[in-house]
Amino acid sequence: IPPAVINAIIITEDKKFFDHQGVDYLANIRAAIALIKNKGEITQGASTITQQLARNVFLTHETTYERKIREIFIAQELEKIYSKDKIMEFYVNNIYFANGYYGILAAADGYFGKGVNQLSLSELIFLCAIPNNPGRYDPIEHKENTIERRDRILKQMYENGLISYSDYKNALNEPIKL
Repeated sequence: IPPAVINAIIITEDKKFFDHQGVDYLANIRAAIALIKNKGEITQGASTITQQLARNVFLTHETTYERKIREIFIAQELEKIYSKDKIMEFYVNNIYFANGYYGILAAADGYFGKGVNQLSLSELIFLCAIPNNPGRYDPIEHKENTIERRDRILKQMYENGLISYSDYKNALNEPIKL
C-alpha cells in the first residue's frame, strides 16, 4: 500500500490511529454528547479505523447502541491480535470504493486501469476520497464531489507536512481521467 494512501486514510479517518488501542474514547464521548444535543441525529462520527474494520467485517451498518458496543469490543480484540500495519492493510484492502469495488487494488484497476503502485498522488488521493461516503463521492455519478474531497484531503496532507507544496499543487492541477 503506498504511503500516501495510509497517510490520507489516517488524516481523514483516524488521526490517532497509531496512539489508541482500537477505540478513541474521547471521540466516542464527544459523538454521544453531539447525538444527545441533536436529539438523536448523527452529526459526527467516532469510529476509529479499527472500529470501522470491525463493523465492515463482522457486523452490520445498522445504527444501534448495541452494534456500537459490539464494534468497540471487537476493535479492542483486533488490536490485541494484529499489528497496526496489518489492521491498516486489511482495512484498505476491504473498504468499499463504490461501483462494486472493494479494496484499493480493485478500485485502482476499475477506475484507472492501473495497478495501485502505478497511480499518481492525485489519483491515489482521489480514490481515498471515495470510502467516506461512496454514494456522495461516487466517481462516476458525482466526480465533482470526489475531486472536491480529493482537494480537501490534499490540503490536509500539505498542512500536516505529509506532502510538499509542489506535490500538493501538482496533484491539484492534475486532471482525473477515469
